[in-house]
Amino acid sequence: MLHPFFCAIIFPMKQMLKLFTSLFVISACTFGGGYVIVSLMKKKFVDELHWIDQEEMLNLIAIAQLSPGAVAVNGAVVVGYRLGGFWGVLVGVLATILPPFLIISILSIFYTYFISNVLISTMLAGMQAGVAAVIVSACMELLLPIVQEKQWASLLIFVLAFCAVAVFQINVFVLVLAGLVLGVLGALKC
Repeated sequence: MLHPFFCAIIFPMKQMLKLFTSLFVISACTFGGGYVIVSLMKKKFVDELHWIDQEEMLNLIAIAQLSPGAVAVNGAVVVGYRLGGFWGVLVGVLATILPPFLIISILSIFYTYFISNVLISTMLAGMQAGVAAVIVSACMELLLPIVQEKQWASLLIFVLAFCAVAVFQINVFVLVLAGLVLGVLGALKC
C-alpha cells in the first residue's frame, strides 16, 4: 500500500496524463476548426470519463467561446483549469496545440506536392461535409437539454441568433455583446 503522500502525487499525475492524451488525440483527429472539438470534448469528459457534468460543460464552452482566441485552445484552458488548476491549463494547452503544430510543420514540407494533387484536393473537399455534420451534431447535443427542460427563452434566443447570422448576416461579435447584456440583465433581475 502506498503512503498517502505518494497517492496524492500519483493520482493527479495520472489524471494529467489522461487529460493530455485525451486532448492530444482529440486535437490530432479534429478537422474543421475549434467548434468541432466541442462535441468531442463533451463525449470524452462528460459521457466517457464523467469528470464534468453536462451543465458545467455547457458553461465551460460558453466561457471558451466568449474568450478571445481559438475555441479549441480556450476549451482546453477552461477544462484544464477545472480539472487541474494551473497545471491542467498548461497540460491542456500543450496537448491541444502540439498536434496541429506537428501536422502543419510536416505538411509545409510537402506543400507544393499537396496543392497540385487531385486526390488530396478531393479528400479535403469531402472532409468539409464531415465537418459540417459534426458541427450540426454538436449544436444538437447542446440544444437538446434546453428543449428537454423547456427553457423557451433560451430556445428563442438561439433561434433569433441563428436567424440573425444565417439570414441577416449580422456580425457574431454583435450577438456576443447582446448575449452578454442579456445575461447581465438576467443576473441582476434574480
